[in-house]
Amino acid sequence: MLFNSYEFIFFFLPITLFGFHFIIQKGFKTLAIVWLVIASLFFYGWWNPAYLVLILFTITFNYSIGILLNKKIPQKLNKKKILIIGIVVNLITLAYFKYANFFVENLDLILSSNITLHKIILPLAVSFFTFQQIAYLVDTYKGQTSENNFLNYCLFVTFFPQLISGPIVHHKEMMPQFTNKKNLKLQPSDLAVGISIFIIGLFKKVILADSISEYSSSTFELAEIGATINFIDAWISSIAWTLQYYFDFSGYSDMAIGLARMFGIRIALNFNSPYKALSMIDYWRRWNITLSRFLRDYLYIPLGGNRNGPSKQKLNLMTTMLLGGLWHGASWTFVLWGGLNGLFLIINHYYRNYRKLKSGIGFFQRVLIGWFFTFICAVTLRVFFCATSVEGALSILSSMFGFSGQFNINDIDSKALIWIIFLLLIATIFPNTQQIMYRYKPAFETYKGEIKQIKYSWLEWKPSIIWLFYSLSLFIYSIINIGGSSKFLYFEF
Repeated sequence: MLFNSYEFIFFFLPITLFGFHFIIQKGFKTLAIVWLVIASLFFYGWWNPAYLVLILFTITFNYSIGILLNKKIPQKLNKKKILIIGIVVNLITLAYFKYANFFVENLDLILSSNITLHKIILPLAVSFFTFQQIAYLVDTYKGQTSENNFLNYCLFVTFFPQLISGPIVHHKEMMPQFTNKKNLKLQPSDLAVGISIFIIGLFKKVILADSISEYSSSTFELAEIGATINFIDAWISSIAWTLQYYFDFSGYSDMAIGLARMFGIRIALNFNSPYKALSMIDYWRRWNITLSRFLRDYLYIPLGGNRNGPSKQKLNLMTTMLLGGLWHGASWTFVLWGGLNGLFLIINHYYRNYRKLKSGIGFFQRVLIGWFFTFICAVTLRVFFCATSVEGALSILSSMFGFSGQFNINDIDSKALIWIIFLLLIATIFPNTQQIMYRYKPAFETYKGEIKQIKYSWLEWKPSIIWLFYSLSLFIYSIINIGGSSKFLYFEF
């Protein structure tokens, strides 16, 4: 079931929302949690009921490991062994579903063998709920959180607004909100804020992301079959993909935040205008924020972070990004994507150190050139992210940077160019949803000071007739254009 589908918007959401608040109003909090867990499992099983077996297994297993980690065991080493077992089982489960086919295919290539393995279908959201539960186990081991109620743990993992594509939330961030009676009591302001944010996200997905998709994929498909791609088409298609991913993920993130707020819950901010970034370091503090946080806290820092000198720091950074690339998909294109991210971040660190030694770096170099090179890096990375093969990605990049193909200004699709300019202006100049809703703090920030209040108060959302008109207009226009609902791009991970 998709957030941008009629069955979700007109049936699942109103029934789930009404049922939850009705039961809460009657004073049956536990029953309300049961209702929300069942609804979330129904939502997850809508694609394929067989997926429910896996997610229920991981919930039961990780809850049991968490209980053991909460018990008083004389030797800390024993708890460490329990934690390692828990993490290894989670990683083996993820590796089987996500990487078994990739491993066998490459083994066949290296050994010239013919090992056969039936095609393993990747269960929906397995990467997200696996990482979320690994974080829970580590936090429990450190004594930062605990959960002794199985029903509450089920809700922590399955809460449908953030189940499929994040954010990756911490138990200590979300579950205390469900024990706060004030949060669970129906608040008209929560409904108004949540519905408004959901509508903005729906508009981003249906109107902006899906519209630019018309110009993104065809060139990449030609590159995969060996066709020569001209310079203009390569850039138009790559930037179109870059903007499609931006508004698709931004739209999903808004919808997730809006949905959670309708239930009185604030989830983590996961997207903060990454195309306004002035460096690759800044970019990764803005794009898929909770994944970046997970990789930092549970991989980069345990590897040593920046504690053992610059050389080891760069190695840890590269290792983290390579594994982050593999997390996104079992393909050499994702490995290269992760490696390039690591390389760009390392160069960024060197440049940052150089800049500290230089004085007099002005606005033009710091902002305009910084933004330009960051955006070019983002577009280049997106080629590997969207291509289905390394050969296809290299073909596109070769044309983009003048090594093949031809340049003919008559090849420019004026409609595509207008769309690109329009969407770039929205992504780089306009305030984002969190800034528009600043006064109502719809999501909590994972890094302090992420959201800056906009200077002009008239741009901020208010419970007024004007904003009601805007919201209804966006909603009606989006609903009319839903048509055959397209899935969110991050559902593939």
